[in-house]
Amino acid sequence: MSQPWRPRTFPLHLVSLLACVLVACAGAGALAVWRLHDLQAAFETDARIVHRLLSQRVVQHDAVMATLALLQPPATGANGGAGTTGSADALPRLPAVYPQILSVLQRPPGAQWPANVQADLAAAEAVSQRSGHAEMALLNASAGRYYLVMAGRPASHALIIDLRATVPSDEWPMDMATSPVRVTLEHGGQAFVVQPGGIDPRGWGREYGFHKVLAAASQPFDVVARRSVGLHELPWWSMLGWCMLTAALWAAALALHRQRIARQRAEELLRLGQVARLNTLGELAAGMAHELNQPLTALLSGTQAAQRLLAEDPPDLATAQTAMARAVEQARRASAVVGRLRRLVERADPAGQTQPLALPAAISDVLHLLEPELAARGIAPEVSAAADLPSVLADPVALQQIVHNLLMNALQALEQVPPAERRLRIGMARADAGSVALSVRDHGPGIPADQRLHVFEPFHTTREGGLGLGLTLCESLAQAMGAQLVLAPLPAHPSAQDRGAEFVLTMPAVAG
Repeated sequence: MSQPWRPRTFPLHLVSLLACVLVACAGAGALAVWRLHDLQAAFETDARIVHRLLSQRVVQHDAVMATLALLQPPATGANGGAGTTGSADALPRLPAVYPQILSVLQRPPGAQWPANVQADLAAAEAVSQRSGHAEMALLNASAGRYYLVMAGRPASHALIIDLRATVPSDEWPMDMATSPVRVTLEHGGQAFVVQPGGIDPRGWGREYGFHKVLAAASQPFDVVARRSVGLHELPWWSMLGWCMLTAALWAAALALHRQRIARQRAEELLRLGQVARLNTLGELAAGMAHELNQPLTALLSGTQAAQRLLAEDPPDLATAQTAMARAVEQARRASAVVGRLRRLVERADPAGQTQPLALPAAISDVLHLLEPELAARGIAPEVSAAADLPSVLADPVALQQIVHNLLMNALQALEQVPPAERRLRIGMARADAGSVALSVRDHGPGIPADQRLHVFEPFHTTREGGLGLGLTLCESLAQAMGAQLVLAPLPAHPSAQDRGAEFVLTMPAVAG
């Protein structure tokens, strides 16, 4: 199945980017959770303070009622013993001391409560007599008023209490005008708003609640506090800073990774270049030895023949014999020097370095090394491999150098065609039961028909400035490790789609 080759680092970039996003989201979420936790802790602390302050005030009302029962003045009535509602002068001036107490009522023995509240206060007095403590009556939450009735002997008392003045504003833990916390006193289905606060219209559904009954049996108000959190209260700047820090660290890590990959690629290309230079030097030395060995052999044969001919001349030709002997000696010495040079640069036998290799992985390694070259030319190789492709038996360095040379030749050929027409295909498939074929095909100008038979000859090149040793070296390396490199023949009726050149490297497959 054919598909364009992609740099093998792409999945790593995707995984690292996903990890970066997850870390950024987790950190931002943690900052938001910590902020919500702080807001909830502050809310609960303020609510407990509110409950304590209001409990102190209503307990104070009970204390006032108990004091009135002890300090009540004697009642006098029109009939010498039947009392009426007490006068303000006869009662302690409580409103001056306690602003929340609007008025104090007293019902002496035989008297009645004021007509407009008589029934309710009488009922509350009866309950107070049974319970032994004050009782609440006539709660009007909208007006913020209620009565507190205490049955006593000889007289009973009632306080008219203002709820708003009961709130200790000087000790209140929150700003009543701006705080988002809503505080109410609720009893019997009625609610008195102590602090408006309320649900923030920009809230996103996170709410906190608190309710607790005041610490006074006579005034069992339920302190209810509610608070909603708006999106504007989240630590957006801190969350943004964390995300930017995470992104910066990811970018730095990615840059370091790319730098490491580039360094490894450069080191590998340097190593491959050194091996290529040594192999090229070996080919050059072998070619020179081949070219020089023939004339030197002819020189050796000629001088030996001349020596024999001169030996048949009169004995006074000893000088000529000595000269010819020296020529023979020098020819042999030149031949030995050339032989030593060839042995000096002789390559290691790749056949002894062969091992099982996964061919797709080897191709991927070479494409990774050539990634900058491919990107510079705008070429995305199409790599295809058979599903049942076995491993091949090859020398890793020799195979890498062969594929590198073939791909570089293809890239240099593709430079001669427009960018839109540049195509490079790499195919891997079984050649037969015991071998695997690797094909490298470019869509360049191709190789002229009159030069196709000479592409593997030393010093033959179709590129200006080339040495003509690259394909010769590839063929030598392939043969040394038991493989075969050939130039694929042209189709019988070539078309524009068949333009270019294709080289096929056939390698033995690993048995089993």
